[in-house]
Amino acid sequence: MPRRALFLITALVLALHWLVLSGVPLAWDSPGSPVGKVFSTRSIAAPPPPAAAVAAVAAVAPVAAKPAVAPKPPARPKPPARATPQPPATQAPSPAPTSTEATAPSTEAGADVALAGPAEAVSAVVKETLPTPAAPPASAPAQAASAPPPSEATTGVDIAPPGAGTDHTPNTAPPPVRLPPPTRLAFDVSGQAKKFAYNARAELLWQHDGSRYEARQEISAFLVGTRAQRSVGAITAQGLLPERFSDRSRSEQAAHFDYTKGRVTFSANTPDATVGPGVQDRLSVFIQLGALLAADPARFVTGTQITLTTVSARSADRWTFTIEGAETLDLPTGATPTLKLQRLPRKDYDQKAELWVAPALGYLPVRIKLTQANGDFADLQLSRSGPP
Repeated sequence: MPRRALFLITALVLALHWLVLSGVPLAWDSPGSPVGKVFSTRSIAAPPPPAAAVAAVAAVAPVAAKPAVAPKPPARPKPPARATPQPPATQAPSPAPTSTEATAPSTEAGADVALAGPAEAVSAVVKETLPTPAAPPASAPAQAASAPPPSEATTGVDIAPPGAGTDHTPNTAPPPVRLPPPTRLAFDVSGQAKKFAYNARAELLWQHDGSRYEARQEISAFLVGTRAQRSVGAITAQGLLPERFSDRSRSEQAAHFDYTKGRVTFSANTPDATVGPGVQDRLSVFIQLGALLAADPARFVTGTQITLTTVSARSADRWTFTIEGAETLDLPTGATPTLKLQRLPRKDYDQKAELWVAPALGYLPVRIKLTQANGDFADLQLSRSGPP
C-alpha cells in the first residue's frame, strides 16, 4: 500500500510539472507554437489631455524641437580663382633647343659633369672633343611644325671665293666630290681642362661600298670613359647623304633624316630642324669636306669659304669653314703635308675648330683641334693609319 501511494503521488507531481512546462515558450519556438500561456499583459490607453495643455505644448514644440546648438554661420563665398595670364599669340613657347646657335656659353659636356676634380674636368673636354651643340637661347622660338621649306641659299653647300662680301650670291649647283677609300685612323689626344693637362686616344673608322657608308669616331680616356659618334647613310653623286647620326656617352641621342619631308627629327625631343640639299652631320661633315677638296683642289685657294648645314644629335646649324692654306705638320707618323681649314667662332662663347686634311690620305683629317672660349682644348693628331 505505501508503494502504491508513493507511485500515485509521484505520477501526480510529474503530471503537474508537464502541464506547467508545456505552457512556457522556448527561444527557438515560433511565435504561434506555444500551446498555452502562463500569463499575459495588455496596454491601457491613457485618457487624452485637456485642450489647453495641448495648445501650450504646440506653442512650445517648435522651440523645443531645435537642438541646443548654435546655428552655423552662412558659408562664406569662395573668391574667384585667379586667372592665369595667357601669353599673347606671338609669344614664344617654353624654351626648347632649336636649330639656331645659343646665346649662353653652356655645352653638353658642362651639363654632364660637375667641376669637382681633375677627372671630371678631363671628362668635360673629352666630351667636347667630338663637337656638340650649345644650349639654345632662352628667347629662341621653337620651330613651327608647318614651317615652309628652306631655300637653297640657307641649306645648300655654298662655296664663296676669297673676298666675297655679303652680297655674294650662293651657287646652288652641287659641287663635285671624290670620296676617300675605306680607312682606319688612330689619333693621340692631348688637351687641357681647367688648367689640367690630360692625354687620351681616339679612332676614326671610315667604310663604304660605293652606295652605302658608315663613319664611326670614338675617344676614350683612362678613368673618364668613352664617347662615340656614328653616321650612316647613302652615297650619291653629291657625296654623303646621312640617314642617322648618333652621339653616345652616358646615353645615346640620335638625329634621323627624312629627305621626303625635308626635316630632321631628334630623339632628345627637341624641335625638328628643316634641312635641304648638302646637309651633313657632325661626323660626316669632315669626310664631305675632304671629298669636296679632293674633287677640285684648284678651286679651294686660300680664303675660300665653305658653308653647309651641320646637324648634331639635338639641333642643326650653318657651319662655315675657311681655307687657311697649305701647312706641313710634324705628326707622330712623321712630317705630313696638309691643307688647313678653320671654323672661327661667330659669338664669344662659340667653339673654335681647326682641321688639317692630308691629300695623301684622300683629304681625310690628320689633325683636329677644338678650343673652347675659356681656353680648354683637345688636340687630336694622327698616330697611325691603315685599312679598316
